[in-house]
Amino acid sequence: MTRAALVRPRAPACGQPAQPSRATWQHGGVTAATHSTLIPQVPDSADAVLEGLDPEQREVATALHGPVCVLAGAGTGKTRAITHRIAYGVRAGILAPSSVLAVTFTNRAAGEMRGRLRQLGAQGVQARTFHSAALRQLQYFWPKAIGGSLPRLVDRKVQLVADAAAALGTRLDRNELRDVTAEIEWSKVTQTVPADYPYAAAKAGRETPRDPAEIAHLYAAYEDVKRDRSLIDFEDVLLLTVAVLQDRRDIAEQVRAQYQHFVVDEYQDVSPLQQRLLDLWLGDRDNLCVVGDASQTIYSFTGATPDHLLDFRTRHPGATVVKLVRDYRSTPQVVRLANGLLAQARGRAADHRLELVSQRPPGPEPVHTEYTDEPAEAEGAARRIRELIDAGVPAAEIAVLFRTNSQSETYEQALADAGVPYQLRGAERFFDRPEVRKAGIALRGAARFGGNDSLLDDVVDLPSQVRAVLSGEGWTSEPPAGSGAVRERWESLAALVSLAHDLAAARPGAALADFVTELDERANAQHAPTVQGVTLASLHAAKGLEWDVVFLVGVAEGMLPITYARTDEQIEEERRLLYVGVTRARERLHVSWSLSRSPGGRPHRRPSRFLDGLRPGTTPTVGPAGTGAGGGVERGAVDGAAPVRRRAQRTPARCRVCGRTLTDAGEMKLMRCEDCPSDMDEGLYQRLREWRAVQAGRSGQPDFCVFTDRTLMAIAEACPKSPAELSRIPGVLSRKLRSYGADVLAICAGQEPGEGGLGEC
Repeated sequence: MTRAALVRPRAPACGQPAQPSRATWQHGGVTAATHSTLIPQVPDSADAVLEGLDPEQREVATALHGPVCVLAGAGTGKTRAITHRIAYGVRAGILAPSSVLAVTFTNRAAGEMRGRLRQLGAQGVQARTFHSAALRQLQYFWPKAIGGSLPRLVDRKVQLVADAAAALGTRLDRNELRDVTAEIEWSKVTQTVPADYPYAAAKAGRETPRDPAEIAHLYAAYEDVKRDRSLIDFEDVLLLTVAVLQDRRDIAEQVRAQYQHFVVDEYQDVSPLQQRLLDLWLGDRDNLCVVGDASQTIYSFTGATPDHLLDFRTRHPGATVVKLVRDYRSTPQVVRLANGLLAQARGRAADHRLELVSQRPPGPEPVHTEYTDEPAEAEGAARRIRELIDAGVPAAEIAVLFRTNSQSETYEQALADAGVPYQLRGAERFFDRPEVRKAGIALRGAARFGGNDSLLDDVVDLPSQVRAVLSGEGWTSEPPAGSGAVRERWESLAALVSLAHDLAAARPGAALADFVTELDERANAQHAPTVQGVTLASLHAAKGLEWDVVFLVGVAEGMLPITYARTDEQIEEERRLLYVGVTRARERLHVSWSLSRSPGGRPHRRPSRFLDGLRPGTTPTVGPAGTGAGGGVERGAVDGAAPVRRRAQRTPARCRVCGRTLTDAGEMKLMRCEDCPSDMDEGLYQRLREWRAVQAGRSGQPDFCVFTDRTLMAIAEACPKSPAELSRIPGVLSRKLRSYGADVLAICAGQEPGEGGLGEC
């Protein structure tokens, strides 16, 4: 897509309001696009819905017909733009609320969208996840399409996968169960049947937890277990809905008659299966608005692909493309670091990156800190957080973000030692917490029978009433000392008290019954109030969130990029993951790493390559990838000609003997052509085969579950001398390196298994 300059406001279309003056959006009139008032006043008209939108957001809001693609950078107000688009259409009488279906990827995001639409006066619009929308349709049409009752939906696959493995006589530990389950999920969302899994996994370059043929058998057995027990999983919900809409034209037409307008958020995360369902919902119509950012594609391991977003103009030549680049979230200093990260990126997503332009006043430069070990890094972060809180920064406006959940424990302990309250992102949902449920019952009772409650005799205003009721549930004006369960319960109740203050400020005459209604609506939308505690979260879990202060920890080689990211595509996704982390920060950003894992350990770690040229005293490892796209609007092609599709550039695997490009998975494992001469040590290969037979006999598994013949051949050709050399051989995953690495290295060294050792991995 070509670079577009910021456009001047156009004359309004017939029946649409005139553009606001620049002062209403550029000089402080617009609220931060992603950090608005908790309970704003409902706009009194359709025109009022558009107030405060910048020119590009306004283009989105008023483009109500035909295909629309919104390329929205981090912090540019994409949710604001699309919710105002829906609300404007509804309030102006252009869109019927019941004819709009807005879909996104998480219950939290769908709940936030419903909450914003309610605040804009656009009740009745369906805002759901793909799975929720599909399940609702499947439940309604199943008796007509299939007959009988819909099979029971299982929340978790792991136990069924374990049962399938047991039926095959295969032993899987907890981690293997999780990884095999993930492979089954990936297969289903990419519409891959069990028989095709080995080929599809090799083509996608997936690092499989077991031999692909074995996973294919487990996948088939899992499907058999489900069928025998009359169960379906979440992927089946999409697959079955697709099947019903494909096979029953009458049902497809009924769905299309219901929904006339579609909005898809986070479109870069759409899987092939979700895209197929969306196509069936649409039929031959084009009233579709998609929103996404290819630079925030971080879920490709689940089957998500940005290709649907990047190819939108190819599929819809007449589409209007709006680019949002005005960043209302982060300071220029944070935005500069984010842009710098992507400037060094490669690949198709990088070719379409957006150059963010901060709309906020300057702030402090990002802080880069090196520590001797991980505990010291955690203690340093906790110490700085304690100082920030003491200086008046709310704990809820601070986050510690890390690459893997296993890093959390060290920071939990450090924050507890520093007396800092915290919450784990991804833990139990707010309205499902026992203390919140009990508080809701107490508040509901007080609203109904408050005249007979002595606690409410001397209180008049809403916040005082809520505090009085919650005092009976354990809330006190001062938080309890320390951390743990008692503090967490207090934080939950304190969030309800804070919400009462916000509601009273927005609606001065609000009563306790109004507060209970607000709680019920928020619970239905999963729109939780803010809990006062530092957030601990993985980078994946932090997607879609933001804080005033962000600590990005563990930004070292082996963690970012993660050690098992080997291909160019995997490395670039790790870069995008760090980009997501950086763009969570509004004002202050702290980036840190440690030289060793534990005190006294060998300081062999180095800062992430992604920081080269961005942290003081370093230069980029690669040159800039080109200038990012600016904001603006691109109209659809008048002559219907589609833009030329640009294919992703991939580094081909080449034979290490003759240099020919390799395409066969087996040849790529050996890194040579099948007919090229081999320098394999035949004696070593035979010893490895004999050892493998013993290992397979001990575990009761087929030989290939230990190592495949190809992997043993690759080992015998490379004759590795260290764990690092062994780990570079395709097929030697981290789990197998831990289980068999010492024996394999011993055999390669001419020793008996058990005499060698892994040393320091």
